[in-house]
Amino acid sequence: MTEAEAGSEPGGDGPYIIVVGNAKGGTGKSTTAMHLIVALLRLGYRVGSIDLDGQQGTLTRYLANRETYARDAATPPRLPLHVCLRPSDAADRAAAEADERTRFDAALRQLADCDFIVIDTPGSDSHLARLGHVTADTLITPLNDSFIDIDVLAHIDREKRQVLAPSSYTQMVWEQYNRRIANGQTPIDWIVLRNRLAHIEARNMRDIGRLMEQLAKRLGFRLAPGFGERVVFRELFLNGLTLLDLPADGMPSEQNRSHVSGRQEVLDLLRAIGLPTAQGVATAT
Repeated sequence: MTEAEAGSEPGGDGPYIIVVGNAKGGTGKSTTAMHLIVALLRLGYRVGSIDLDGQQGTLTRYLANRETYARDAATPPRLPLHVCLRPSDAADRAAAEADERTRFDAALRQLADCDFIVIDTPGSDSHLARLGHVTADTLITPLNDSFIDIDVLAHIDREKRQVLAPSSYTQMVWEQYNRRIANGQTPIDWIVLRNRLAHIEARNMRDIGRLMEQLAKRLGFRLAPGFGERVVFRELFLNGLTLLDLPADGMPSEQNRSHVSGRQEVLDLLRAIGLPTAQGVATAT
């Protein structure tokens, strides 16, 4: 999505939908989704959010913590309109999928007046995950920077560092991509985030970098820098806050440097996506 395209979406044919997806847990999906939500709110957009991983419910708990924090805050942080969907309890597969489709469509209608909708998906190839992926204008896949996690995207010859075949997750993304094209919709803009770069040994990081560049060309995604491993992410979760909510001054210098670096990572992500006036997030209130 280019800046011009992003700027033209709100108020057009409906909300611009950003889906955060990965077939593996523990890659930072909910942290990424939350920072995107807050960034868009700070830019003044009407933002909706959908947690399709309702059984785990990390994003939903994150936002509930934010709502609790807001009750006593002198300057309450902004909140999105939020919907949480759990998997259907229906025993029959067809009935369960019909129920999930009905509730997902209802959620989209509920958030239809928003400028953006951010969707957090389960770490599995479920029906709800597929419903989310096919709606994606932009798909963001956070990925821990390791050969183990690259398996989410493709099967790799570890000896030769070569791509053997796309993974089941990549095939699922391609299927949703083709469904959008068949329906006359814009293609999915797929972005893969390389997370937790700071703790990878230098040579290993270079090898992974070269392999990720091969994968990007072969599988059809764009690469973007993700978030480093920071204790502050876990601390902020308890109050429902993000790095964008923190003041840039008044903190110990070491903590301040970590927060400033983290905020810069968020801004770099927004620029990679192509969100309009991304720099304004740093100073918006």
